[in-house]
Amino acid sequence: MISRRTLVLAFTATALLAGGMPVSAKSPRSRLVGMLDTDNDGTVDLAEAKKAASDLFDRLDRDHDGTLDQRELARRLTPKEFAAADPDHDGTLTKDEYLAVVEQRFSAADPDHDGTLDAKELNSKAGQALLRLLK
Repeated sequence: MISRRTLVLAFTATALLAGGMPVSAKSPRSRLVGMLDTDNDGTVDLAEAKKAASDLFDRLDRDHDGTLDQRELARRLTPKEFAAADPDHDGTLTKDEYLAVVEQRFSAADPDHDGTLDAKELNSKAGQALLRLLK
């Protein structure tokens, strides 16, 4: 005779394998939120996004001249986006110019204007555009 416990365990295992119950594995998107979310509140705010962008800027600026050109940005911005982000048209972005683009993209990815981005907002088209500047 099969015990009740055995039936419950078998059902649970079958449901997990079939995808009927949530599993604890995190999606790549939620892992990214976790990496950017320094205060561990489950969302990314503008300060966290700017901190990540500032750190990335410093890593990308291999010649340490305080600017990034299109080559150093490695396709994070299209030529048209780069031109719009370069108000002095010198062919480079300073950290302030780069962070201004991050702020614009953050605002575009925050449709509810609550000042934070969750995994769903980061998965939107605007969120993906922001993430290109943060990773």
